[in-house]
Amino acid sequence: MIAETHGDGFPLITVHGFGVDHRIMLPLEEMVGDTGWRRVYVDLPWAEGATDTGAATPKEVADAVLSEVREIVSDEPFAIIGNSFGAMVARHVAHSLAPQCLGLATLAGAFELDRALRELPPREILIHDERVLELAGEARAEFEEMAVLHTEAALRGFERFVLPGIRGAKLRVLARLNATYTDAYVPELEHPAPFTAPALHVFGRQDHVVGFADGLAAADHYPRGTFAVLDSAGHNVHIEQPEAVGALVREWLSRAASHRLR
Repeated sequence: MIAETHGDGFPLITVHGFGVDHRIMLPLEEMVGDTGWRRVYVDLPWAEGATDTGAATPKEVADAVLSEVREIVSDEPFAIIGNSFGAMVARHVAHSLAPQCLGLATLAGAFELDRALRELPPREILIHDERVLELAGEARAEFEEMAVLHTEAALRGFERFVLPGIRGAKLRVLARLNATYTDAYVPELEHPAPFTAPALHVFGRQDHVVGFADGLAAADHYPRGTFAVLDSAGHNVHIEQPEAVGALVREWLSRAASHRLR
């Protein structure tokens, strides 16, 4: 379901993660700016206001988004970026529509859906500030669960872009999909040919949710891929390190635009 669209140009499809909604991807508005891409923000079935498609597995969610992207882009070129669980969805779409996909990016991407098999760094908080945690108020638990940096900037970003999706999520839909979340669907295995368009995969070094090692293991599959592991960043890497992520995303989109001109 399309939640928001901004700008003009070829579509840049954005796909959010599990338990949140499209608003977690809205920092891209400042990162991308006027770069000639039409940003299309998609909501997954548990998002507030989204239609429950009845999908029961991660693959069914990905297939539903693939169908929607086909309607959005028709036969025109596009790029796609996904966060966390949405990275799996984005990779599925990009591989399925590879001939017209100009680029693929992931932010804190889940490359291993089975939580028990993930290679994770230990939980680490680099900046602890009790004053900031007190400022979080009722959102303290949600913020503290993910935050690597207890700073006002990180808190404000969390409150603006992450918390609304958490609070508005449909718990019944999440529970249904959580039961099959660990289904080992890997787009790179279903589509074994390397993905040759420009790619970007950004991870937080302190991401204790999906880690970074499983994503780095896919490097050979992306011969035109940039892989970046950012220090002082956890699972909300683009919230905690917006300038670094923004620079990487803009550079990726420049490469994708050049790919279009070939």
